[in-house]
Amino acid sequence: MKRAVLVFAALAALAAPAIRADYAVLRSGLRLHITGYETSGDRVRLTVDGGVIEVPADSILSVEHEDVFPANPPDPPPTGPFGILIRAAAEKHGVDEKLIGHVIAAESNFNPRAVSRKRALGLMQLLPRTAVRFSVADAFDPAQNIEAGTRYLKELLERYSGNLPLALAAYNAGPEMVERYRGVPPFPETQKYVRQITARLARDKSAPGPGDFIFKPKQGDNVFTAEAQKARRASEVNAANLSRIFDVARTE
Repeated sequence: MKRAVLVFAALAALAAPAIRADYAVLRSGLRLHITGYETSGDRVRLTVDGGVIEVPADSILSVEHEDVFPANPPDPPPTGPFGILIRAAAEKHGVDEKLIGHVIAAESNFNPRAVSRKRALGLMQLLPRTAVRFSVADAFDPAQNIEAGTRYLKELLERYSGNLPLALAAYNAGPEMVERYRGVPPFPETQKYVRQITARLARDKSAPGPGDFIFKPKQGDNVFTAEAQKARRASEVNAANLSRIFDVARTE
């Protein structure tokens, strides 16, 4: 009697509308990742990845629901001065938009017409040779300036293998100074610059630590999502379990 109750409970669970994949646990101990079912007398046809199998109804011990986790909330709309331009450059080049914003704050305090004593220009304080190298026609144009500054920042992050303090020191004092001193140069301005930006990043809730690389995958990058990995693992388990079921069937 107890066995019949378990079978009917399992089939009742299968009879519920299939809005997600579940696991059918067989009396043999195997777990099958299923996406559908069909009952026929004392037999049940289970839809699995790649086909359908038929098993005795009393061989189904239970049905376990697959864990479903909510998706990450979308990024909030960009805020602050030039927020839309900053986000566009961040997504295009795979650099954290918070880093770009903190660099602009430290370089020009968001003044697109800023000019330094060294003739660095605009929001991200591009030197004339840097502007030329990145084909900037107007260094005072916020879109062109942020685009070129972000490209240069990404280039430095790649050059120093994701070492953020070194990349920031090179942005401020020049890569030749970082090479000469084999680290952050001993210039008070540069050291303050590096400390200020890394401290602000550390205070950001979603930012990595000051020494972490902060590339983000760009749209279209070939990366495995958590869902893709989960589906792949389920498919591999199903393949192994199905092989064992058919091996048993051939010997009966």
